[in-house]
Parts: sequence; C-alpha cells; structure tokens
Amino acid sequence: MKKWMLLLLVFALVVSVFGCSNSAGSDGKTEARKSDDGKIKVTFWHAMSGDLGKHVQTIVDKYNASQNKVKVEAVFQGSYEEALTKLKSVGGTAEAPTIVQVNEVGTKYMIDSGFIQPVQDFMDKEKYDISQLEPGILSYYQVDGKLYSLPFNASNAVLFYNKDKFKAAGLNPEQPPKTFGEIREAAKKLSKGDEKGFAILIYGWFIEQLLANQGADFVDQGNGRSGTPTKSLINGPEGLAIFKWLDDMNKDGSLGNYGRKWDDILAAFQAGKVAMYLDTTGDTTYNVQNAPFQVGTGYLPVPDGKQPQGVVIGGASLWMMKSVAQEEKDAAWDFMKFVAKPETQAEWASNTGYFPITKAAYDQKTLKDTYAKYPQFLTAVDQLHNSKSSTATQGALISVFPEARLEVATSIEKLYGGQDPQSIVDALAGKINKLLEESNKVNAKK
Repeated sequence: MKKWMLLLLVFALVVSVFGCSNSAGSDGKTEARKSDDGKIKVTFWHAMSGDLGKHVQTIVDKYNASQNKVKVEAVFQGSYEEALTKLKSVGGTAEAPTIVQVNEVGTKYMIDSGFIQPVQDFMDKEKYDISQLEPGILSYYQVDGKLYSLPFNASNAVLFYNKDKFKAAGLNPEQPPKTFGEIREAAKKLSKGDEKGFAILIYGWFIEQLLANQGADFVDQGNGRSGTPTKSLINGPEGLAIFKWLDDMNKDGSLGNYGRKWDDILAAFQAGKVAMYLDTTGDTTYNVQNAPFQVGTGYLPVPDGKQPQGVVIGGASLWMMKSVAQEEKDAAWDFMKFVAKPETQAEWASNTGYFPITKAAYDQKTLKDTYAKYPQFLTAVDQLHNSKSSTATQGALISVFPEARLEVATSIEKLYGGQDPQSIVDALAGKINKLLEESNKVNAKK
C-alpha cells in the first residue's frame, strides 16, 4: 500500500473514533454542561410568557436555592409552536436543551422523535410512586402504560362570563348556560351593538374539547390509542353540531370574532366587548383578579339534550432529552421531582389557575385559601374530576396534531366567511386525512 494511502486511512480512523466519542447519542455526551459557578447546568426551554413566565422563574429560583449541585436555567423560547420548531433543529445533538416544555398535542411527535429520555425510566429505577399524580392528567400523558414526560401546566376549557352583564340582561348570574342552545339564547340577550354575547378563540383546541364533551373521538383507532389512525372523525354528527352552532350565532349577530390570538379575546372580555367566551383555566387568575366586573365560570357546553362527558387535558409537559450527559439527566429528574412536590404544585396552581398535577397539593393551605377566596377556580377542578374516562377524554394521539389544529382554525374562519358547515367539516376531514396519510408514510420508513 502506498504511503499516502496508509496516512489517509489512519486519518479517517482517527476522525471516526474522535467524532463518535464526542457526538451526542442515546448514552449522552461525555461531560455534563456546567454553569459559571461549576454546578451541573440544566437548560430548561419553556413557552410561558408574561406573568406565567415569572411564576416559572419562581419555581426555578426556589429549586436552585434548595440545593448546591444543580443550577437550572430557564430560557423562554416563544410560543409552543416556536419552541417545538427550535427543538426540531437541535434535537438529538449537543445543542439540545436538557428539558423542554411541549404542549399536549406534541406528545405523539415527541415519542416518535427519538430525542427523548422517558421519565418512566427514572420512576422505575427509584420506584417513584406515580399514584401520587392526578389520574385525570395521567390518562392523557400515559401511552401504553408508560409516562414519557412529566405533566406540568395542566388545564381544560371553561366558560368565563360577565356577571354584571348577566344581571343587566335579566339573566341569573349564578346559573351559567350549559348547552349550545342556552348559550345562544343568552348571547342574543347580551348582544348590543358592537358588544357581543359570546365568542370562541379561533383555535383547534376548543373544537377538540367540544368534541370530547360529547364523547366523540377526533380520529379513528380509539383516538389513535389502540392503533395508527388513518381517518379523522371531525365530520361526524358531533363535529357538525359544533360548526352549525357557531354558524347560527354568527348569522344572528350574537357571536364575536376576535381572531386567533389569545390576548385579543382576553382583552375583549376584560373590556366588556364580549359577555361570555371559552378559555383555558390557565387564565382564571388573570380574569378574576383583573376584570373590572364580577367574573363567573361555567362548564364546557354540550348540544341540547346531551349529557357532558368531560374534557381533555390541555397545557404542556416537561420532556427530558436523551442526547445530554447522564449527570444532566439525573439533575433534570431531580428538578422534575421538585416541580411535582405538593408545595410547588399548590403555589403554581394558586398563582396561575392550572391544575396541580399532584393530588396532595389540594391539601396544602396555600391552595385551600386560594379556592376559598376564588371559587371560580373550582369549576375547572370539578369538571376534570367529573370527566368520564374514555378515548374521547383521553385525547387523540397523532404526530401531526399541530398541523391539524391549523386546518381547524382555517375552517372556522371559512365558516365565519359564510361557507356551509357540512361542506366545511367534510373538507376539513379530508385535509386531516391527508396529513395522517403523509405522516404514516414517513413513520413507516423509520
């Protein structure tokens, strides 16, 4: 063999050996990242802005002060969608964060991504008592009996309404409407000029909640929990009922359209421009403490003649990356256990309106005092605890859920533009079916 060929072979072997030893793999990097003061650094990407972001930082600060080996650094990454997009560009590499907050519809994608270290691995290793966690929340995040991430900010959808406007319209402020028909009739009485009686954010999550409350799955194969889904069920009678309801109110002028931004519909409610609207329980604290009127809360409505079946858990969970060093993983798990403590969860729930993920948090004085002062919080809690366990209330598992939600939002806009509800839900089902088909092809090649 010529000398230059031998040198080239040796060089290739050296590059291969050193390249493999420094790359991020399932066993983690060779060394944990460290903070400036020499502690193990846990980088925590989150999507909580405003006051919610401040409360996240409070949890981080308290954890960092509770021990001297780990330093968690919370980094805001924009919306859920923006954070997930950023993760996709670094997942599985040395640039990945230690922990990332991903909203609930990213669950299937994260499991299939190959980026994550299931928290169940740590729970099994130290025999962590998973029964201490809220069963209604676990029902969403457990897949085939395994918990891949730690639930964090758990929510469901509730009806917020202006009690002062109810009184002025001759409605009982202590009896919020419970059905589609009751909301429509109340909305007519509450509408006056530019002030509308009811509104719903143009966001797919609320359609999913209204489906689940009728006991309807979003996709086939047991909502994707018993097999790979291939068909959307959104154009069934339950989905059509939702779109017809919104269409009727849009046509009679009692429905307000405040677009796709959470802040816009929240501001409209606070300003008295809309008397009732659907929102996440995560906005309970803000609404109750900041509205210049008495705020009431009610259950998610159902079509007339139907009994509510319950709600799907919303919000997000914390995912651990497998491409980081084992020391970082251990540190991340220690932080997650701190997050799940009853004391931490009671304070988090009191400050935000999200559910505590730990059952014992309800026994903490902090949370008891909050619920006594603001009984509006209990609507969402009772709604969760009264939900009937089914594939509908467990929520759908599809890897293209974010994309499907965008299609739902676009369909709502078309409805408001005057298109027929039946044609809209049929077209929407077709688009989601196409997304499922393309996703299943990609996953089949993995």
